[in-house]
Amino acid sequence: MEIGQRAGSGRKRMSRAEREQQILGIAEEVFAERGYQAAAMDDIAQRVGLSKPMLYEYFGSKEGLLLACLERAKRELLECTSAAAAHAESPEQLLHDGLLAFFRFGEDHKQSWALLRNESAVPGMELDTELEGIRRQQVGFTSDMLRMSLPETDEYRLEAFAEAIIGACERMALWRENHPEVTPETATEHLMALIGPSLSGEARSFS
Repeated sequence: MEIGQRAGSGRKRMSRAEREQQILGIAEEVFAERGYQAAAMDDIAQRVGLSKPMLYEYFGSKEGLLLACLERAKRELLECTSAAAAHAESPEQLLHDGLLAFFRFGEDHKQSWALLRNESAVPGMELDTELEGIRRQQVGFTSDMLRMSLPETDEYRLEAFAEAIIGACERMALWRENHPEVTPETATEHLMALIGPSLSGEARSFS
């Protein structure tokens, strides 16, 4: 019988959805601490308070569990960046706030970020596809932000700009790991100093 579900314990019985979220949270911790290859399903099951066979009932395999963790991280990242940009009053602020949300996500969700950045240690076509899907999601979001600043720029050029910005964000986030004194705000200002003049020049070319 699962922890938290014993008769007479006085505890509220967890729904399946609640249990899945609990498992994902603990699995993120273990994957972030040990890496995918070294992480053991036995350890995850023990921390959750389930038997190993029951853990497999939820996610099927260790790869399935990691995929679910990545899917949740993907969803949370989009929610964070979308919410941050929702109240921007100008295209420049929209881009600034979206970048800031990206860096704050890495700061506030260290376990999720560790999963996203450790892709080289994760084998398998399906996992590669999921990781690339996260990039494509953020490229699409960034393209949408740029379109508001550069309505005359063609779609291929906007996509190229978005790819470059996402690549710069990823490298800046990795750089920050060796420079913990650099805040999300400072990282955002660095990128805006690089990106802003280029976008302004692009906008002027149509005026």
